[in-house]
Amino acid sequence: MGRKGSMNEYSIDSQYLNETMTLKVYTPENFSPLYKYHFCIMQDGNDYFQMGRAATLSDQLHGEEAIENTIFIGIHYRDKYDRVDKYHPNGKRQADYVNFLIREVVPFLDEEFPGYCMGSGRTLAGDSLAGSLALMTAAKFPNIFGNVIMQSPYIDEHVMEVMESVKDFSPLTIYHTIGNKESDVETTDGSRKNFLQPNRDLRDFLNRKPLGYTFHELDGDHTWGSWQKDFKQALLTIFGK
Repeated sequence: MGRKGSMNEYSIDSQYLNETMTLKVYTPENFSPLYKYHFCIMQDGNDYFQMGRAATLSDQLHGEEAIENTIFIGIHYRDKYDRVDKYHPNGKRQADYVNFLIREVVPFLDEEFPGYCMGSGRTLAGDSLAGSLALMTAAKFPNIFGNVIMQSPYIDEHVMEVMESVKDFSPLTIYHTIGNKESDVETTDGSRKNFLQPNRDLRDFLNRKPLGYTFHELDGDHTWGSWQKDFKQALLTIFGK
């Protein structure tokens, strides 16, 4: 069965990353410039389209009129080392990647598509390190990215320092999940880390703040098997009518 929406690719020659970045953009069936759309900007973009089934969920949820008009944008990485450089809280290119998102991706989307042109109309989504990137970026720039979907984000002292420096959480809406089997996760560098407890600590911190916050502890591990099952609920929470 074919897709109901349309997938197109766009390229941005990023002056911040000094490379050509590809955006995979999925617009829903009956897309029209006469309507306004939310933007769901997904790091690990190919993974969200392939394993997260973002296009299939878009077709289903738009068809059921269960979510607001939403365009899904996927941005991917070159390899696992490039991913760490761009997404990790201490990644050597993370600041450049955030500049790319704010100063190149957002202006491109606002010009190319009929969006709301405000933070509440833009969502950053990501799993693991990409979830950390989404959280930190939105926390620092809530007027640009008002919503976060983070699945099993990597949380360390640097992330918590950024959270503690935030003056006002009220512009943000965050959907946050972690699996109950994520206490011993193998990371890119081969080391093993406890993801579960730092995410519980973050939950306790965010529960004390004035924001729209949804937290679920899933029966699952640090894999797409868990994230794919959860992604539909994430979309309904952030974009649901």
